[in-house]
Amino acid sequence: MKNRLRVLRAEKGWSQADLAEKLNVSRQAINAVETSKHDPSLTLAFALAEVFEQRIEDIFDPKA
Repeated sequence: MKNRLRVLRAEKGWSQADLAEKLNVSRQAINAVETSKHDPSLTLAFALAEVFEQRIEDIFDPKA
């Protein structure tokens, strides 16, 4: 699933480790979602939407 995580992180100046710490997940989990190797759980998708103050559908594109 295509996503905008890398762009959103860059806008905030956060590393993958920074984002992982904010969400209480591993950096590897962030990397796997960001590189589309794994889709996020619903819980993680909601947490990402909250931390970036975006709607889930503005971060993830299930059609891509």
